[in-house]
Amino acid sequence: MSYMTRKWSKFGERFARPTGAAELMEDLGIATAAGNEALLLGGGNPGKIPEIQSLFRSRLADIAASDVSTDQMFGNYPHPKGDVAFRKALAELLKREYGWQLSADNIALTAGSQTGFFLLFNMLAGEFSDGSVKRILLPATPEYAGYTDIGLMENLFVSQRPEIEDHPDGFFKYHVNFDTLKINEDIAALCISRPTNPTGNVITDEELQQLDEMARRADVPLIVDNAYGLPFPRIVFSKATPFWNDNVVLCRSLSKLGLPEVRTGIIVANEEFIEALSNMTAVQSLAVTSAGAVFVQPWLESGEIIDISRRYITPFYKHKSQVACQILKRELDGIPFKIHIPEGAFFLWLWLPGLPISSHDLYRRLKARDVFVMSGHHFFPGLKESWSHRDECLRLSYSQDSAVVEEGMKLIGEELRKLY
Repeated sequence: MSYMTRKWSKFGERFARPTGAAELMEDLGIATAAGNEALLLGGGNPGKIPEIQSLFRSRLADIAASDVSTDQMFGNYPHPKGDVAFRKALAELLKREYGWQLSADNIALTAGSQTGFFLLFNMLAGEFSDGSVKRILLPATPEYAGYTDIGLMENLFVSQRPEIEDHPDGFFKYHVNFDTLKINEDIAALCISRPTNPTGNVITDEELQQLDEMARRADVPLIVDNAYGLPFPRIVFSKATPFWNDNVVLCRSLSKLGLPEVRTGIIVANEEFIEALSNMTAVQSLAVTSAGAVFVQPWLESGEIIDISRRYITPFYKHKSQVACQILKRELDGIPFKIHIPEGAFFLWLWLPGLPISSHDLYRRLKARDVFVMSGHHFFPGLKESWSHRDECLRLSYSQDSAVVEEGMKLIGEELRKLY
C-alpha cells in the first residue's frame, strides 16, 4: 500500500497532514542543504555568535575530559522531570535573581519547548470526560505558528485581534485589547508569548499583570512562552520585568541560547503541573535527554549564564535588529510598509498594507528565488474573524549572516516592486 492511499487513524490524520510548522521546518532543511545558495530569512535558527561558539567548544572539551559529565550526559536514563542537578541549579538561580519561591520540583524538562506545549495544551484543553470542551485563549494575535496545529482536537485555540498603535518613522506596536478580552467558561488557560515570535513584540509589565489578574479571577492558569526572554537568552531590547507565581506556567528553552539541536524545553510551574508533565513524559519517551542540561549546568550554578546573555547575546541581536531595519527601509523605499517595533526575539514583522497578492503567494514567489521567509497568515491561530491584515505580513529573521539578510531583503524589494 502506498503512502498516498494508506488509511491513518484520527491521530494520524491530524498530525500527518501538511502544516505551517511542517512547511517551516521543510524550508529550513532545504535551505540548510542548499548552503550559500539559499537566503534563509524564514527560520528560527539562532545566529552564530563568535564568543558563544568559543564557549561551546570549551565546554565540549571539558565534558569530553570528564568521565562523570560524559556518563551523566549519555550513560543513564534521567528522571522523567529531567536532570535533577540542572533543575536544582536553575531553581537556585531563579530564587537568587528574582526571589521566586520554588524548588527543583517546580521545574520539568521536555524534548524542546514544542513538546512542552503539546503536552500542556492537550492536558488543559480539549474534550473532557463529562462531555465538555475547553480551549486555550490567546489574548492577542499574531502568535507563535507552532501552536496552530498542536491540538488533539480541531479549534483548540480562540484568539482576538490586538490594538495597533502607530509609532513614528514607519513603526507600529501591538497591544492586548482588554476592552474586548473575555474569559468565558469554555476557556482552560490563557497563553501569551513574551517576546513574541513572530512580531518581536514585548507585552508591557502592566499588560502581563492584568492578564495574570484576569486568569486568577477566572481560576485558569496563565501560560507565558518565554523562549527569548530573561534571564537567558535575554533577547529583549525593552523593559520587561520577569514574572512568575504559582498560577503562571513559564515555558523556556535552551534553543535560542544557541543550542536548538539539544532539544531542551524548560517548564516552571506549580508542583501539580510538573508531576503531570513528568507522568506524561514517562509514557511518551521514558525520559528527556540530558545533553542540554549537562552542557549548561555549570553556567547555571555560577550564574555565568546571565553574564553570557547580557554581554554577548543581547547586544548581538540588538545591533542586528537595528541594521536589519535600516536595510529594509532602504530596499523598500517607495513601497507602503510598516515594521513592528523590534523589542525582542530576532524577527522583523513586516506589514504591507494593501498588498496586491496574499502574503503566502508572495512567500511562493520569493521561495522560487531561493529567498525563504514565512508568510504571516500562519501566525493567527484561533482567529475566526476575517481580517485582511493576516494576509499582508511577512516574518523575516535577521539572525543569520548580514550578507544573507541584506541580499534577501534586496530581492524582497525587487519582488514587491513588480506588484506596485
